[in-house]
Amino acid sequence: MKTWTLTFLLAASIAGPLPLSAEDSPPPMPSIPKAISVEPPTTSTVMRTNSMTVLDDKKKLGSNDYVSFRVVEDRDNESQHLRVNDSGELEVPYVGLVQAAGKSCKELAYAIKAALEREYYYHATVILAVDHISEKSRGKVYVYGSVKAQGPQEIPTDESYTVSKAVIRAGGFGDFADKKKIKLTRKSGETTVVNLKRVIEEGHTDEDIVVHPDDQIYVPQKLVNF
Repeated sequence: MKTWTLTFLLAASIAGPLPLSAEDSPPPMPSIPKAISVEPPTTSTVMRTNSMTVLDDKKKLGSNDYVSFRVVEDRDNESQHLRVNDSGELEVPYVGLVQAAGKSCKELAYAIKAALEREYYYHATVILAVDHISEKSRGKVYVYGSVKAQGPQEIPTDESYTVSKAVIRAGGFGDFADKKKIKLTRKSGETTVVNLKRVIEEGHTDEDIVVHPDDQIYVPQKLVNF
């Protein structure tokens, strides 16, 4: 009997430890989490839409703003990053300089679409979105003549600044102001007459003109005959 018991114990030690029961077995080792690969974000809104109807029509562009631009029908189908220059213009491929300041992305996209379809495309779907809004001052406009507070005004960065807004900010019209013959003179020397009586009192806001840096607004007086 002793010989058999010793033989059994030797065989067990050579074979290794007996397997543990389910109750005695240690808990499984936790698995090491794998690193999660993060996909790079899409370049911008212009790469996620093919529709011009969803473009922003609220925010007005200004000098030193950056936009992403894409024509859906282009073969490479890539967006380009463009800057609105100090004169408020955007240099668009194939088209050249286009006035951008004072326009929303939607308005500008339709203007570029029309220009492209005149020369290069049978049909062009232009996608335009703001990448970066300049925090710098958009420049100044100068208001003088028959207003309550003459002088320079900073052009706000967060709104479409028009002739009527500039006059209102100058304290409004003087007592004998001629509201029908407001003269707007651009930096280039181009002059336009704006009838603010129609704009303010009759609601023809489409005739209100967006000002650019260094514009001059002159409010004349009525000729009074005694």
